[in-house]
Amino acid sequence: MGELFDFIVRSRNFILFVLLEVICFYFIINTSNYWSATYFNTSNRYAAQMLAWSNAVGEYTQLRQVNADLATENQRLNQELTRLKQAQPAAPAQYKADSLFANRFKYTVAKVVNNTTQFANNYITIDKGTDDGIQPGMGVISPTGIVGKVKICNRHFSVITSILHSEFLVSSKLIKANEIGTARWDGVDPNLVKLRDISRIKPVSKGDSVVTSEFNSTFPPGILVGRVRSVGVEPNQTFHDITLNLSTNFGNLAFVYVVQNLLRPEQEQLEKQLEAEK
Repeated sequence: MGELFDFIVRSRNFILFVLLEVICFYFIINTSNYWSATYFNTSNRYAAQMLAWSNAVGEYTQLRQVNADLATENQRLNQELTRLKQAQPAAPAQYKADSLFANRFKYTVAKVVNNTTQFANNYITIDKGTDDGIQPGMGVISPTGIVGKVKICNRHFSVITSILHSEFLVSSKLIKANEIGTARWDGVDPNLVKLRDISRIKPVSKGDSVVTSEFNSTFPPGILVGRVRSVGVEPNQTFHDITLNLSTNFGNLAFVYVVQNLLRPEQEQLEKQLEAEK
């Protein structure tokens, strides 16, 4: 208290000056219509600017929750879209998938906590593990397309083998040509992959869409892999040399969806039984 009193005594002249300035300013504003209007217009402008800044900061701090909410909503929509596609596949009119087959894919939304793109073999870490039902072998997609496959898990985290991996292969289909091939990264550009095993007699054009095919148990069919960037012919081969623009941007990957095929163990068990009998 004594220090505060000493400060007031030492600064009494300055405090008196500020007080007189405030009183003068008050009288000027209240005795002149011009200065009164100028003051209120100026103060309102700065108040509005401060409010706009405050709202912008508030909206920015809420972006994380907004993104999480959008990811959850996309998860629900992906699951519903997959169910509808599987219930009414491109097949003869007399064919109808049963409800168990149509609902075999289950989606779990997860946040990316680590991601590499600069190596020959790249991996992604997410914040969901076995406690959330994640298991090795499950497919992983993004809101825009394919991402990879779960490699290992613990209770709270999982590591995904990215499509940007030298050994990652995915059965893919050219929609227009209705031709099945294999998408594989060549280890060069993280935005591009190669589509192999497409016969050179099949018509392929720049911009054609490539999606996951029906011939795998990891991904739902119809998930976008990429679009044709360039088409050539492999030397001394009967196949096209096709480069795709990846549909997923791995540089800003924030949320992914882990896909569980509920019927996969049953399918694989039957196929292994057939192999054992050969």
